[in-house]
Amino acid sequence: MRNLKKTSANLTSRRKFIKRTGLAVGAITILPRHVLGRGFTAPSDKVNLGFIGLGKQSSGLARYFTENTTAQIVAGSDVWTTKNAWFKKHVEKVYAEKRKQSGYQGVSTTGDYRALLLRPDIDAVVIATPDHWHAIQAIAAMKSGKDVYCEKPMTLTIQEGIDMVKTTKKTGSVLQVGSMQRSWQKFQKAVELVSKGYIGELTKVLVNVGDPAIPFNLASEEIPKEVDWNAWCGPAPLLPYNNRIAPPESEGFFPDWRKFKETGGGILTDWGAHMFDIAQWGLGMDRSGPVRFEPPKDRSAVRGMRMFYQNGVEMVHEDFGRGWGVRFIGSEGTLDISRQYLETNPPSILTAELEASHTVLDGSRGNHYQNWLDAIKNKSQPICDVEIGHRSATVGNICNIAYQLGRPLDWNPEKEKFVGDKEANQMKKRKNRKF
Repeated sequence: MRNLKKTSANLTSRRKFIKRTGLAVGAITILPRHVLGRGFTAPSDKVNLGFIGLGKQSSGLARYFTENTTAQIVAGSDVWTTKNAWFKKHVEKVYAEKRKQSGYQGVSTTGDYRALLLRPDIDAVVIATPDHWHAIQAIAAMKSGKDVYCEKPMTLTIQEGIDMVKTTKKTGSVLQVGSMQRSWQKFQKAVELVSKGYIGELTKVLVNVGDPAIPFNLASEEIPKEVDWNAWCGPAPLLPYNNRIAPPESEGFFPDWRKFKETGGGILTDWGAHMFDIAQWGLGMDRSGPVRFEPPKDRSAVRGMRMFYQNGVEMVHEDFGRGWGVRFIGSEGTLDISRQYLETNPPSILTAELEASHTVLDGSRGNHYQNWLDAIKNKSQPICDVEIGHRSATVGNICNIAYQLGRPLDWNPEKEKFVGDKEANQMKKRKNRKF
């Protein structure tokens, strides 16, 4: 009964907040930043950042932005009261360690991200919430005039990605997806070797990432008083609370919400946003994707999805025995790439001197975070823009749909629709819960 009473109280307090601030769903653009002038930054030329989602991932992101950029972290928002308090102390500690600002008191926090979006002094937001919140918060941020750094995978559904691409174009916001491998020299070199023909004509790609999403199946536990559980679930179904999907800040593990289809896409999309992304890049398919998906005949299989591009290249979700990674197979050799290795067969491919014109290395020299800030200031595209993030996420999302349906699916990347499959097209989106 305590949990039911808490949920009812949360709903009441949330409605009061919305009524008091005028933050109805259609009123998120009450104070658009363009009124102040697009591209406005603080007098110090520092981009002021607000963080939305203050779990484990925010810890590293706050450190990266403090240590590797000149951005200023000024706000945070989470539905956990304890995480709000923790984040403030964490940023102050990082500022003392990395910027030698022992007295930094510039961070304020709020339990509702929409209050953060109303602040005209915040130029951009970093979204590190669970996947089921990404699109809603990113679109609201862009409509309120903010630029966005959105963690990967960018979206939970295909339609969310379509909507985010449209919103980015309409608002002119700069959106960077947190697929930071794109900024790492190792992956850039691998893509150069593949895309410029150093392994010959590309015929097949193997991508090993984790399992497809499964329905939520964890036992119900008492809801901690520190969290607004209704708000945490938000557009997802109101799930039973379990420590494994939403741990307090004192826990050190990455939460399991990413495994369940209500809140994530399984490790298939969680790591697919990294490895399918590199495969797409190497194949020159950043703005497109496979046209056919063929799941294994065994309905219980969690590997074996075959994907085919229009040019005939095959990509397979397959464990090739080297952990999460990508294997490019060409007529003249192979290339294996992951965070742990970059190897070719024959080895001479790796040691070949790249032609001067064969370079994709971006000016931020591996700094994914500064790359985004530079794009904001220069009004240019970051290295992993919204379209790239959307297309990479779509590969994983379609894999989940095909694994679930257990039948081949034909996909039109231009129209972003399944060909002749009404049921699959209905699964491009889902109905969000009213909360």
